[in-house]
Amino acid sequence: MIRVENLVKHYGDVKAVRSINFQVSDGEILGFLGANGAGKTTTLKIMTGFLTPTSGNVYINDMNILDDSLEIRRQIGYLPELNPLYTEMKVYDLLEFTGRIRGLEGRAFHQALSRVIEECGLKGVLHKSVGQCSKGYKQRIGLATAIIHDPKILILDEPVSGLDPNQIMEIRRLIKRLGKEKIVIISSHILQEIEATVDRMVIIHDGKIVADGTTNELMAGFQGQTQLSLSIKGAKEDQLHSLKEVFPDVNVQRVAMEDGLGRVVLEYSHDHDPREAIFQHAVKSNWILLEMSTQRAHLEDLFRKLTVEGGAHA
Repeated sequence: MIRVENLVKHYGDVKAVRSINFQVSDGEILGFLGANGAGKTTTLKIMTGFLTPTSGNVYINDMNILDDSLEIRRQIGYLPELNPLYTEMKVYDLLEFTGRIRGLEGRAFHQALSRVIEECGLKGVLHKSVGQCSKGYKQRIGLATAIIHDPKILILDEPVSGLDPNQIMEIRRLIKRLGKEKIVIISSHILQEIEATVDRMVIIHDGKIVADGTTNELMAGFQGQTQLSLSIKGAKEDQLHSLKEVFPDVNVQRVAMEDGLGRVVLEYSHDHDPREAIFQHAVKSNWILLEMSTQRAHLEDLFRKLTVEGGAHA
């Protein structure tokens, strides 16, 4: 069990993390989401002992990151976003070097090596230099160094950044396997990947947690809104922006003009369906309504509402 309690981190006048609280249970894969600069990496670095909090604490079972930093680090495997690797080393030598740092030698190291080679699919590159390996293999090598000591907790910062779809699928399968026996925390802004991999999400914005729950739980509170896409010919851009004035129960999300065709995305609650009234308004205004289609809200919509539009806690 991990508990993050009242965690605060300031860099001078910059408030990177603002008194956040959440917990992660054993055997849970948690997605830690946020736009760039939201405070994700700062939080993870505090959890791994790389940074000291301004105030607050992180508790791992009966230990805390301020008093028991070294012991907590022994229980954590951490893959930073930039995946720092010694590119001139052979993959085997890098794993041996990392194993020794983690106190693995002799038979214990060879057992750990066999395990990570199998789990991360490194057999074909073991005697290559790290610099000769592809981006996908470098991510696997980084994961291998993070798990070679079989940590109870695995923290991954943007683990699929820069990978192609096939490589992403491989990393996803590996994370899911590891999540059956470890606490796994994944930080990312690739929402589709997070949605497909994690059990639960915490969304952070401007150093504060704005949502915490499973995908279904978060979307259940957001599904009260329906999006309506319109394609309209003959309307001016300012007229489309002013639809909010004509229909007070509608929010105008986006307006774009292309070759005289207006494309509008509206949002409304289920109990205030404006489609018939919009059709009548278009006829009255001598507009040609080419398209009117509803869209199911997606995680991207929720993420945007919480992190761009400054939404409230979910």
